[in-house]
Amino acid sequence: MELMQLTTLFPTAIFVVVTFFFLSWLRRKPLPPGPRGWPVIGNLLMMDQLTHRGLARLSEKYGGIIHLKMGFRHTIAVSSPEMAKQVLQIQDNIFSDRPPTIAITYLTYDRVDMAFGDYGPFWRQMRKLSVTKLFSRNRAESWSSVRDEVDAMVNLIATNSGSPVDLGEQVFGLTHDIIYRAAFGSISAEGKQVFVGILQEYTKLFSAFNVADFIPWLGFIDPAGLNTRLPAARSALDRFIDKIIDEHLEKEKKTGDRDMVDEMLAFYSDHEIQNDSNDLQGPVRLTRNNIKAIIMDIMFGGTETVASAIEWAMAELMHTPEAMKRVQQELVDVVGLDRRVEESDLEKLPYFKCVIKETLRLHPPIPVALHQSSKATMIGNYHIPKGTRVMINIYAINRDKRTWQDPDVFDPSRFLHEKSPDFRGSNYEFLPFGSGRRSCPGMQLGLYTLEMAVVRLLHCFTWQLPVGMKPSEIDMSDVFGLTAPKASRLVAVPTPRLSCPMY
Repeated sequence: MELMQLTTLFPTAIFVVVTFFFLSWLRRKPLPPGPRGWPVIGNLLMMDQLTHRGLARLSEKYGGIIHLKMGFRHTIAVSSPEMAKQVLQIQDNIFSDRPPTIAITYLTYDRVDMAFGDYGPFWRQMRKLSVTKLFSRNRAESWSSVRDEVDAMVNLIATNSGSPVDLGEQVFGLTHDIIYRAAFGSISAEGKQVFVGILQEYTKLFSAFNVADFIPWLGFIDPAGLNTRLPAARSALDRFIDKIIDEHLEKEKKTGDRDMVDEMLAFYSDHEIQNDSNDLQGPVRLTRNNIKAIIMDIMFGGTETVASAIEWAMAELMHTPEAMKRVQQELVDVVGLDRRVEESDLEKLPYFKCVIKETLRLHPPIPVALHQSSKATMIGNYHIPKGTRVMINIYAINRDKRTWQDPDVFDPSRFLHEKSPDFRGSNYEFLPFGSGRRSCPGMQLGLYTLEMAVVRLLHCFTWQLPVGMKPSEIDMSDVFGLTAPKASRLVAVPTPRLSCPMY
């Protein structure tokens, strides 16, 4: 009898369980729309399309939020201001982590830095340190290094007056010198050359495709040679920065200029520390690995991003002669040609400010910002699983046709309107520096470098294209990576236009 009852109850129990899961599945909100993937590999064959431009094209077909399955990992691409606000403001607490990759985890000493570390108490302490110490406006050494190095660049360009100048090379050298000096206190030609080489290799490794990030058991497939290049790159960084840290520790620091290494060594501890402490009021403690990883953040964030923006500003102005004429005439009217333009003049140059904003709109320093969900959530009517990689396509958002008239046209005057969006992170249709908890902590120093370099180049020189070249023939294509610099360097011919010494 009992056996018959069990025989009857078992199918019933199975039916109830199956029904429960089926109804749960029906009630679950769908994933965002997106291209159909293959079994196991998902959309991995589309990797070459996941650039800022490729994602913008996909958004035209599927909408402002797209789902992709990259191997075993869920990925969503956000390309509209409304969806960006959901991620960066409304649910910022859920999307404040960064997605780890094998290369990033290894090269940042298990993500003990600020750029790639997960959001938490220690991360908040590091951000506070960055804002109040490393990038503070009160830290005069960083800001004076900008002025000094811009003067040196203008001097070098003036010596080549009348001849073609590789502006791209000049501005990349400028930003390397500024950040190297701010971080380490002085410029060593040999040391800078070594460090630039390390930076270039890190940039390649950070953006290199690794199938193991998406299908872990395929890690033996290593066409880029990451298994040998990663240890070599980190060893090179260890040798370089360990030597600098040791020199700073050994020297007797006198009162005077303090570089960024000095600022961080004030919080140095040679004992391993627990970086997940909940004691936000306690003192910050940095290990050697913290310092090395943060230095790499500073060098990445302050060199290629700023240099690329300076080059794009000059390229867009030379590609649009009427805008170049207007901004240079504004400099004549406000500053004149009998003295140098100074920082105090910048707020009196509204059109120049618009040129900077329009450059950042068309060419954001980081075209695609990466986030990760710390738990499952909903965006709109769509389910976002825990651990989903989120790609905020800032490039597409800054060119949204619903927000911007003629979005692909360089038109600085659009920002002269009183209600035009600002880039401080509260207008989600214009996000050159990101927004929310992960917004760029070095924005003020980066923007200052950008403005001072461009205004000095425009005020000191008249710029012409090489003989026989028309503005329409300037190559305005870019190369996608962590940043999106010009595909080919900008070459132009400078002629001095001031009646006073330029430097």
